[in-house]
Amino acid sequence: MKDFELMLAPMENHTGPEFREVCYRKGADSTFTEMARISALSRNNKSTVEKIQIVRSVPTYIQLIGSNEKELEKFLDNFTPQKGFVGFNLNLGCPSPDMIQSGLGCALIKRISKVTKLVKVIQDHQYPVSIKLRLGMNAFEKKKKVYLTLIKEVNADFFIVHARHGKETYHDPADFTVYQECVNTGKVIIANGDIKTKDQIDYLKSIGVRGAMIGRVAIKNPDVFNELK
Repeated sequence: MKDFELMLAPMENHTGPEFREVCYRKGADSTFTEMARISALSRNNKSTVEKIQIVRSVPTYIQLIGSNEKELEKFLDNFTPQKGFVGFNLNLGCPSPDMIQSGLGCALIKRISKVTKLVKVIQDHQYPVSIKLRLGMNAFEKKKKVYLTLIKEVNADFFIVHARHGKETYHDPADFTVYQECVNTGKVIIANGDIKTKDQIDYLKSIGVRGAMIGRVAIKNPDVFNELK
């Protein structure tokens, strides 16, 4: 990882191989696939396997969503990295009611032992693993700082902190005040949410954040990565 890395966020129906390549050519240091269900990958589901294909050696993290270690083990036992693959990312940020009802996405943030087991399965297969999370499933979990507990107790390569809780929408401002305490854990922190200006990047660098993940702004303006550099 670079001293400060600019990442293209995973976004459903937007961040396919072509768009990832466009953003990489325009300054994104790394990109992420759309989230792929571990359960479907373990069954070798064709459309899900297509989601994690990497083309033209673009640096890409494969984002996974799921909670079953045996399914994860089965998938990884048969996984062969393509050129451009740089690691796996676990989705602990999806706020979709369907996902939460299934115990996935935001619902996993407070389940430290479960997340630890998933991380260990990936590490046992000798692959890098990171976590993308929100500040909790709701305002109560944010207040209890469940996100901070997870960052402190789980041994992942880096943590992408989307600075909203699961009940907040993109109309609610991201809470930049949480980043300092996340950095203070000593873990590698990447900021995510409402990042679009050079001043924001300078602030994040000044407090020790190691990168920024850009999403919706990049769809409208893929040049944003070079502009922020």
